Amino acid sequence: MAPRTVRHFIGGQHVYSTLRKSYGVTDPATGNEYAQVEVGLGADVNQAVLAAQAALGTGPWPAMAAPDRARVLSGIADAIDARAGDIAAAEALGPGLPVTQAREQAARAAGLFRLAAGLIAARTADGAPAAPGQSRYVVTHPAGIAGLITSWRLPFLSQARAVAPALAAGCTVVLKPDEWAPLPAALLAEITTAAGLPDGVLNIVHGSLHRKAPGAQARDALIAHPSVTRLSFAGEAGPGQQVTLDAATHGKNLSADLAGGSPCLIFADADLDQATDSALFGAFGLNGQRRTATSAILAQRPVYDTLVTRLAQRAERIRAGDPADPATQLGPQPHADQYDTLSALVRLGIREGARLVAGGRRPADLPEGNYLAATVLADVTPSMQAYAEPVCGPVMRVTPFDTDEEAVTLANAVTHQTAAYIWTSDRQRAHRLAPVIESASIWVNSGNPQDLATVTAGCEPGPPGAAAEHVDIDFYTRSRTVLIGAQDPQVPWF
Repeated sequence: MAPRTVRHFIGGQHVYSTLRKSYGVTDPATGNEYAQVEVGLGADVNQAVLAAQAALGTGPWPAMAAPDRARVLSGIADAIDARAGDIAAAEALGPGLPVTQAREQAARAAGLFRLAAGLIAARTADGAPAAPGQSRYVVTHPAGIAGLITSWRLPFLSQARAVAPALAAGCTVVLKPDEWAPLPAALLAEITTAAGLPDGVLNIVHGSLHRKAPGAQARDALIAHPSVTRLSFAGEAGPGQQVTLDAATHGKNLSADLAGGSPCLIFADADLDQATDSALFGAFGLNGQRRTATSAILAQRPVYDTLVTRLAQRAERIRAGDPADPATQLGPQPHADQYDTLSALVRLGIREGARLVAGGRRPADLPEGNYLAATVLADVTPSMQAYAEPVCGPVMRVTPFDTDEEAVTLANAVTHQTAAYIWTSDRQRAHRLAPVIESASIWVNSGNPQDLATVTAGCEPGPPGAAAEHVDIDFYTRSRTVLIGAQDPQVPWF
């Protein structure tokens, strides 16, 4: 089958790059090229911004009544549900997600658009009290053009997290999807168009996030463009730090959804069966690519050996294979570079003294593709470089501890924390430790259900360049408070 051509989507039209040059992306399971993708340049970003400006200035979307805008977003959600199979297939070709797990992410993406539709109505009711003798109301406007840079981790869901609140606020959007996952963005363009989103409201420019990869100019041009008023970035903490600096340089408000490490603390009094189940799925579900993956397991000494044995035995039984096979539990890594990075991390850990108890190599029955078996490294210590290195894949590191204080120290040594998990039957311990672990979200005796409301609630725009952990529609909104005297004013007199 000939590779599919993926073009930019600007002003409601699929267009070629101004460079008229494309790059190839390959199936991570076979190595076969499945798409040729247009390389994005600054000129392409500018063309997309002009289309977004036209839609913002003269198009119907920003001025559309809240119920009508909500209906379009609900229609997008319905269309996502209807095309869940296509989305799952695209996710298998991008990050290599097993098809059954990819379908779940499509359902979550639909939920995000429904949630955003609901937030439109919720935020129109402003019940804040005014000063005595005055009435009060709030006028809201879209913040302008939103520049969205999304990740190859769960790409369709990553795009939904960014696009849904921006559209709910009435903004127009220029989306730069990750270069290794172009098909989910192409599907999003089809779905939103069919649901009635006006031309120019969603524009997509492909190209690379990484400076040395094809299309790096698209990322830099989007950040620097003077007409882009809001920036959203989802991805690794390292590139995210550079994006934060660049956003500050250009005076942009930034929301950053950064992926890092998530320690899982398992105490001797924990329900070991539940803790084991949660740790395994947290580390290896979705190919270990969740931003809250449990890649760092901290186990109290009395249960350490038992837990390592359980984790190793269970990891060895996790089935790696073709993402399109419903029986597959672990798919390939999205590209060869990521496979090499993870393999190098495993070798580094072994050189430093860690003990390989499961995986660490290509499965014997999968000679092709970017497959790495579910891997468990035991006896990892915080003095090892492998302890602090970020993991985005099926590599679990297990470290022993003795006391509560040591557990907290080890947990806080995990860099760029995005979540933490505590397993203990001692509720007082849980309440004592949770506030001192440096994670944005902490689950106690629980896996990670990923409540959709936590993704889009409770964030105010920060200063230029400041990173916010979650995004809601207020980030994409400019608000003005109007206060009207309801009685004869008592004006101070000099």
